[in-house]
Amino acid sequence: MIYLSCDYQEGCTPEILQRLAESNMEQTEGYGLDVHCARARQLILSACGLNPQRDGFWREDQTAGMVHFFVGGTQTNEIVIGSLLRPHQGVLCADSGHIQVHETGAIEHGGHKVLALPTKDGKLTAMQVQDAIMQHQFDPNIEHVVQPGMVYLSFPTETGLIYSRQELQAISAICKQYGLPLYIDGARLGYGLTAEGSNVTLRDIARLADLFYIGGTKQGALFGEALVITNAAYRKDFRYLIKQGGAMFAKGRLLGLQFETLFTDDLYWRLSRHANEQAMRIKQALQSKGYPMPLDSPTNQQFAIFEDDKLAQLQQEFTLSVVEKTDPTHTLVRICTSWATQSEWIDRLIAAL
Repeated sequence: MIYLSCDYQEGCTPEILQRLAESNMEQTEGYGLDVHCARARQLILSACGLNPQRDGFWREDQTAGMVHFFVGGTQTNEIVIGSLLRPHQGVLCADSGHIQVHETGAIEHGGHKVLALPTKDGKLTAMQVQDAIMQHQFDPNIEHVVQPGMVYLSFPTETGLIYSRQELQAISAICKQYGLPLYIDGARLGYGLTAEGSNVTLRDIARLADLFYIGGTKQGALFGEALVITNAAYRKDFRYLIKQGGAMFAKGRLLGLQFETLFTDDLYWRLSRHANEQAMRIKQALQSKGYPMPLDSPTNQQFAIFEDDKLAQLQQEFTLSVVEKTDPTHTLVRICTSWATQSEWIDRLIAAL
C-alpha cells in the first residue's frame, strides 16, 4: 500500500535522524536554552532577514525577532491565539481554515470564538477582513457580539492554494489599519513558498505577519514547529505563556536540532521543492486524463473528483484522503505528496489512473 493521503506519514528526513543519533548522549540545558536551539534560532532569523541575537540564546529583550519551538501545530495555534486575544475577542478565519475544521474546537475550548468567513477557495481577502471589522464596529448591538481581535490565515491554505505577495500586503495593511495582529499558520510553509508561480518569500512573510510559524512536522522533521514573533508587542513574557499552556518541551534540544538541520545546506527548501515536483506530476496526469479538478493547487495537495468505482480501484493500492461526496456516484479526493514521496510511487499512481 502506498500512502498519499497526507504529508506526515513518514518519520523524518535521514539527515535529522543521523543528527539525533550523533547527539543522543550530549548533555545540554533544557527547555530550549541549549546550543542547538540557539543555532536554529540564528539560522531561522537570518533566513527571515532578521538580525540574530548576538549570543544566540533566547532573551526577553531581543529586538530583531523571537523564535520559540513547539511540538505540533494545534499546540502552537492554541498558545498563540489564546495569548493574543482578550476574553471578549475572536479570531477571523476562512471557513475552511485549520483552526475552524481540523482542531476539534481547540480555540473555542480555550475560550475564544473562531469567526469564520465564507470562501470558495479557502483564501481570505483584505476586503472580507475589512468588512468583518466594519460590520462589528457599526453593529447596533456591538457589545453583545464577539469582537474581531486578530486574523488567522494559512500559507498555503487547506485547499493547497497560495496567496500572492500583493494579497498578503493588502491583508497586512488592513490589519495594521485597524490594529489587529496577523498570524500565519505555516504548517506547510515551505511547500507554499517553493510552489511554481509563488512570488512570496520567507522575508515577505516575516515583514507582513506579526507572528507566523515554520512547519516541521509536515516538512521533514520528526515533529516540531518554529514560531517566529516579529512584532515586539507580542514577545513579552511569551515563555511564561508557553509553560502555562503545557507546551514548554523539557528536551527542547530535540526541537532545535531538527530545525538546525533543516535550515542548513538549503535542506528545508530542497525537501519542499521535491514534494511539489511530485505533486505537479500527479496534477499533469489528472488533467491529461480528464479528471475534474475544482482547485488549481500549485502545492503538494492536489484535489480531484473520481467516480466511486474508480476510487475503489485506486484504494486497493493507494490511501487517498476523501474530502466529500460531490454527487451520489462521485467523490472529491485529496492526493498529498511529501518530502519523502518517491518517484516510483507516482509512476505507479499515474499508471493506475
